[in-house]
Amino acid sequence: MSGPVIHVGEGFWNIRGSYKIAGVIDVGTQASLARLASGKFVLLDSYTFDRETLQKVEEMTNGGKQIEAVLNLHPFHTVHVQKTHEQFPAAVLYGTARHHERFSDLPWAELRTEDPALHELYADDFDFSVPRGVDFVSDNENVHFSSVLALHKVSMTIHSDDTLMYMRLPLPLRLAGLGDSVSFHPTLAKALERRAGAVQDFRDWAEELIHSWQHAENLCAAHTAALLDRDNKGDSVHDRLVKALQKVGKTLDAHEKKFG
Repeated sequence: MSGPVIHVGEGFWNIRGSYKIAGVIDVGTQASLARLASGKFVLLDSYTFDRETLQKVEEMTNGGKQIEAVLNLHPFHTVHVQKTHEQFPAAVLYGTARHHERFSDLPWAELRTEDPALHELYADDFDFSVPRGVDFVSDNENVHFSSVLALHKVSMTIHSDDTLMYMRLPLPLRLAGLGDSVSFHPTLAKALERRAGAVQDFRDWAEELIHSWQHAENLCAAHTAALLDRDNKGDSVHDRLVKALQKVGKTLDAHEKKFG
């Protein structure tokens, strides 16, 4: 079932979804709807909308006709690709190389979502970032660290699948002062490339992201929750990202010691 269509900021809406591990533990997932400067829309990631959510999205987008593209940003988020294409068949379908391989029968656009040319195509509305120093598609299918991160410029919202996570603890723990936190996905250690210089490449990428996206106000993260500026009682998104990089320091040091 789809969750409510959450108005995050100017021209940006986040839709929370359900994703159950082993059919039992619901860790959630997401898709986002973003309005472009042209007045049209794009969907970030695929999710099968229930009737109520689909109706709401169609009301916002002239029956879905104004959704010009679906941008699938995580190579391992593939469950809803087919259904989303069926719900919005006129939208140009973009995906990673892995999407192309797994669903070769779908009408994929030639550009892939990890391609700089695709990022340039939507540069008026988004900044995109692909992590460096880590496998974009790991041989271990349980390692889902990497994705294409997107910053919607008007709403200053980061849309991230797995790479960045936001954990909002249950109310009793928040009342005890434990609050919430932003972190990198726990599979980082397994995602780092087994070569000299991988850690430095990752650190450089993360520091560039933190600096260039320092004015981000919202973070929509898959499997966890959305951190909205209007609800944020703690540090800014920028300061949370700084702390997230600090928290993986030991992981990075250990990998660098082993591989250089």
